[in-house]
Amino acid sequence: MRVLALIMAGGASLSLSALTAGRAAAATPFAGKYRIIDFTLSNCVNSGIYDVGVLSQHQPRSLHEHIGVGKPWDLDRLQGGVRVLHPFPTPDGGGWQRGTADAIRYHLDVIEERPVDYVMVLAGDHVYKMDYRPLLDLHMQRGADITLAVHSVPPHEAYRYGMVSVDGEGRVTKFEEKPRRTSSALASMGVYAFRKDYLVDLLYRDQAVDFGSEMLPRIVNEANVCAYTFNGYWADVGTVQAYYEANIALLAETPALDLYDPEWVVRTRSFERPAAQLGAEARIERSLLCDGCRVDGHVSGSVIGTGVVVGADAIIRDSVIMPDSVIEPGVVLDNCVVDKQVVIGRDCRIGEGSIGTPNAAQPQLLNTGLSVIGKAARISAGHTIGRNVVVTARSFVDQDLASGETF
Repeated sequence: MRVLALIMAGGASLSLSALTAGRAAAATPFAGKYRIIDFTLSNCVNSGIYDVGVLSQHQPRSLHEHIGVGKPWDLDRLQGGVRVLHPFPTPDGGGWQRGTADAIRYHLDVIEERPVDYVMVLAGDHVYKMDYRPLLDLHMQRGADITLAVHSVPPHEAYRYGMVSVDGEGRVTKFEEKPRRTSSALASMGVYAFRKDYLVDLLYRDQAVDFGSEMLPRIVNEANVCAYTFNGYWADVGTVQAYYEANIALLAETPALDLYDPEWVVRTRSFERPAAQLGAEARIERSLLCDGCRVDGHVSGSVIGTGVVVGADAIIRDSVIMPDSVIEPGVVLDNCVVDKQVVIGRDCRIGEGSIGTPNAAQPQLLNTGLSVIGKAARISAGHTIGRNVVVTARSFVDQDLASGETF
């Protein structure tokens, strides 16, 4: 079976707030030591797919640095391997990819020249472990033009997804992109298998720019489109709240996402760091600590990334701290997401007060009490910051911030 995988990793993902101000969503750190795209890349190699293209666009530098030549995923190969595909100016004056279908169309030459029979188009900003081989087997058995992976979701979350209706034989009869109301409980996972010839012909004759909102709703009635139901763990972490919840869910006694499974290793670009170090007064409860972190304070219900420093008498509760951040002595953090390389000064208190004031700039995204501190921000000593607050990347905060503010 000859397969080319194309990973969509160019989206801006504004719903991740300050976390994607300087990076693609797919490059966002996750679970202390990984990047989100690691899950899709690992799924490919664990499924025996070693010909992979990563389509980039928004703030691609950290994504490029992370992937490199693909060695951590065994994708540094002369035949196949991984390549990062960039947007480029076109003869008609176009330059930016305007949607998922448009992004694939920009790289039709890559698809046409590859000696493959099938093309998988994969979202790069979802967290899941999936063997793609059963889906491809179904795709071949049915002689399908397209096969979509689908997953059940609660009705109140249907508005976030492309919702799929399926008949008794597993054929897709309807596709609705982010509907307000739907009778379907099956969401598209952003995992598509195409016959190569069909995909090439489709992109030449149909100039729509997006699969979900334009192409799929039309072609389900004219093509052989099948559904493959996936029952394993899958999380679309495209909002701050979903990202936070997926991280915190790893602290369950038996988490739905097993990162310790030797049969399905999630690979990543790793740095040589020493073991985690706990001081004499450190206290850790139900938390995840990564290599190179040094903890002298109290940590509960939190994910502490690689190289994080937690000072004496600091208290971190129900928070996600990304790599190489420094939490100085006496700091209290409650219900926060702290990006990489942040420094929070001595005796600051972040996450104070009532959750009742949503963020003024992003009320739909931040209204549960979660505060976000952007990459490389600096918060000077002794300040109090409320809930539902956003501190943008590389800011220097030298004042108190009330709940709902953006600095």
